[in-house]
This record gives sequence, C-alpha cells and structure tokens, in this order.
Amino acid sequence: MKFILASGNPHKAEEFSELLDKDVIEVIAASEKLEVEENGKTYNENAFLKAKAYYDKFQVPVLADDSGLNVAALPEVLGIHSARYGGDGLNDQDRANLLLKNMEEQENRDAYFTCVLCFYISPQEIFFFEGRLSGLIGKEYKGEHGFGYDPVFHGLGPHVNESVAEVPEWKHENSHRAHACKSALKFFKERDCQIV
Repeated sequence: MKFILASGNPHKAEEFSELLDKDVIEVIAASEKLEVEENGKTYNENAFLKAKAYYDKFQVPVLADDSGLNVAALPEVLGIHSARYGGDGLNDQDRANLLLKNMEEQENRDAYFTCVLCFYISPQEIFFFEGRLSGLIGKEYKGEHGFGYDPVFHGLGPHVNESVAEVPEWKHENSHRAHACKSALKFFKERDCQIV
C-alpha cells in the first residue's frame, strides 16, 4: 500500500521509509504542506485531524503521526503540547533546556515518548497504532544526534547513562516511532494475508 505522509518534511518521509517495509507500506512526502489546526485533546485526535485534512485534499491514503514527551513530574505541561512547550520563539534546544531547568527540584524523573500513527485509507478504514519509549529525564543536555528532547532523554536499558541523542542506532531500533511502525507492519502484513 502507498501512503502520503501528512507532513511537508521529506526527512520524516525518509525516516518512515526506513522503519517500514516498502514491500508492505510505502510512504512518500506530500506534494505540499497543509496547515492543520491540532486542537485535539489526545495524540489520536491530533493524528486523525492531520490525516483527514490530507485525505480530504489529496484523496489518497494518508499516514499521519502525532508524538510527544510525557513527564511524570509535569503531567499537564508537555504531552501533546511538547512542540509548543515554553511558547513561541523557542527552538528545540531552548525547550530541552527549559525542561532541565523545570526538573531541577524534581526527584521523579520518569518519562516516556509516545507516538501515535493514523493510517487513513478511506473514511471507512482508519487504523491507529501507538508506540512508547520509556526512560528518564537526564541532568544535562548532551549528544549530537536526534532532535527535540533527545539530548535530555535517557532510554531504559543498556544505554541508560547516555541520552538517546548519543546512541542513534539504538534509538532507531527502539524509539516510540519504531515501536508504532512495528505494530503497523505486523497488522498490515496479516491483513494482506487475509485478503489474499
């Protein structure tokens, strides 16, 4: 199946192409970026809003995602608002450093990334898949890879003392987006078998 990505970012389309099996799901960048108001209250709602807007415009199957960082000590602050944390005018590094500052007095540093994928094939066929990466908020900004909050987030497991921005290969295999893509691939492979 071929999907356009509800994003004008070709790098994001490349990332999904690497995470998904092209023989099952092929993802290409949309020919233009649409401005979609993400006013949902959940990741699912926002992913759906993006997917529907692109489907209505292009009339082809769409893949949309919504993701964010959930921090136990700041439950109402990030989540679906992660990209807008701290307000306008901040870049990724500013937001990550603001998070470190707001976590200085917090003992509970538990956090997890969430990714929800919405595969909008038609108004009658819409499928959602969720992936998570559990971890901790570190004490400093470190690492050259990744983006967003990666330099302050430590995944649980063998690299707990490193930020995910320091271990790009591990992140590629274990990220919230990778987990969501694995679930989607499994579903669509089984679905194809049933159709045949």
